[in-house]
Amino acid sequence: MVGCNIQLYAGGRLTERFREKVEAEIRGEVKGSDRSCEFYPCHFEGQDCTFCYCPLYPCLDPQLGTFVHSRKGGEVWSCEHCYWSHRGDVARAIHILLNRSPRPTAADVKSLLEQKHRKRARAIMIMGATSGAGKSFITAGLCRMLSDQGYKVSPFKSQNMSLNSCVTRTGDEIARIQELQARAARSEPIAAMNPILLKPKGNAVSQVIVEGRPYRDMDVSEYYGKFARGEGLEIVRRNYELLARTNDFVIIEGAGSPAEINLGEVEIANMPTAEVADADCLLVVNIEWGGAFAYIFGTLLLLKEEERRRFKGIIINNMHGAAESLAPGIERVERELGIPVLGVMPHMELNLPTEDSMFISSKCATSDSTVVGVVRLPRISNFTDFDALVLEDDVSVLYTTDPEELDYVHAVIVPGTKNTVEDLLWMRERGFVDKLRSLRGKVPILGICGGYQMLGTRIVDVHGIEGGAPRELEGIGLLEAETHFDAYDKRTVQVEGELLLGSKGRVRGYEIHMGRTDSREDRLFRMLSGGEQEEGAVTKDGMVMGTYLHGVLDLPPFREHLLTLAKRSMLDPNGKRKDLGAAVEESISAMSQVMARELDWSALLGRMDGREEG
Repeated sequence: MVGCNIQLYAGGRLTERFREKVEAEIRGEVKGSDRSCEFYPCHFEGQDCTFCYCPLYPCLDPQLGTFVHSRKGGEVWSCEHCYWSHRGDVARAIHILLNRSPRPTAADVKSLLEQKHRKRARAIMIMGATSGAGKSFITAGLCRMLSDQGYKVSPFKSQNMSLNSCVTRTGDEIARIQELQARAARSEPIAAMNPILLKPKGNAVSQVIVEGRPYRDMDVSEYYGKFARGEGLEIVRRNYELLARTNDFVIIEGAGSPAEINLGEVEIANMPTAEVADADCLLVVNIEWGGAFAYIFGTLLLLKEEERRRFKGIIINNMHGAAESLAPGIERVERELGIPVLGVMPHMELNLPTEDSMFISSKCATSDSTVVGVVRLPRISNFTDFDALVLEDDVSVLYTTDPEELDYVHAVIVPGTKNTVEDLLWMRERGFVDKLRSLRGKVPILGICGGYQMLGTRIVDVHGIEGGAPRELEGIGLLEAETHFDAYDKRTVQVEGELLLGSKGRVRGYEIHMGRTDSREDRLFRMLSGGEQEEGAVTKDGMVMGTYLHGVLDLPPFREHLLTLAKRSMLDPNGKRKDLGAAVEESISAMSQVMARELDWSALLGRMDGREEG
């Protein structure tokens, strides 16, 4: 057997127990993580246990271990804090080396130690000039880009405030966006990727989740006054250290802006984390917000000089149109700040959840989720109609501006709008009308308020109340119904009723709309208050429905009815439907490819092997 009796370094010899482990591995009896071992995990969760005893011992590499005093006198090589050989990629490389013929030499081992596998991760931190700059997605894209190059990558966000969380395989709770970034990095999500998670409870109090487990509730004064810069920073330090010792790159996401001068001396999510990780920092700015160059200058000039020196590049994000128009501003930024602009990211329509709660976001899907697609109309209104879907553990919501994404969903909702006519024209231009017609009978389709009006055969606006000029438009045609805008008059009323389908049950909501809809379909609800005797419309097969009731999903009966239909559509015999995870994967891949093409990473990543590791 190759490798079991050789001295890899002077004084280093494989032990008998290790010989047995290597033989078992070569026979295929042991591979990867041995979770049945009584000592697992002896180093870290998810370690590769292929080599329980390191075949490189003692490697004498000062980045992996050190000599310590032995209790018996003298010195012994200690690798107590080394995780390197228990990484899956490194374990595979060692396996190849040990099974090579002729037998490996000390020079071969030295070569292995100098390979691509870093002993300590390079840290790159993505910070935003504002919330919504796109740092979450840039982080995910960079994770995927580096993973595509063969590096072992992990995301990290020292502190996140979010109610959108998920549970790891080991039962730890982390922010959903870090789970997405881990997916982009092709890494298993673990608590160390988001060691502090704040879940707001109201009245300036948040539940503090530490390393995936509830710690205690804190108000703002306690968190920033006592916890953050003391215990909190130590939590950040130890979890980053684990990731740094087990990856080639750690891609860190900041929070908000690094120039929040009201929090500068107490916050830990930005510059303090950059210092812990000794990170190279990138600043992302959303050009769509307006004032992008002012954000760049303002953010960087508010930082201390030593903090500003950490910034190695700027990314201008979400550009509509040609980037050439930005050239004068970019030249001035680089001339006066001395920091290169890596490039301009174009606007992309992505099927990814939005981190910040100020933006409408999709609830991420699991492989067995029922996915409800909501058409994200330009003038969407009352999107709180869909908050109730979040109450369902097995339901995911996809807000989309791409009709092709409706091929991934199990139910479709066309929501309310501030302008039915203009948004119907947008739907037709984007291809939603043809897509919805192709989905008829395959998935349940629900129109609410303006969406109800659009699903009909015709919209007549004789006074130009909606469209600015008198007009008559063909509707989507999924319901036998016509809508007329006869007068500048709005119906606003609270209503209660009962469902006329399925197991029946109560509904409650409100109407707030202009126009009236005359339907030849069966009615959806019998109203108990609010003036109308019956309301809504539903086709004979029950798969297309329309209603003026906002809040129609708030009470369980109608929500359960819609989701029951949606679950049936998951059983599509054609096998053509994709889960949302596939759509997310496509978006991550597309984004990383655009980042690799549009941004100049050579100056930043070109120093990969030249930077001192330690």
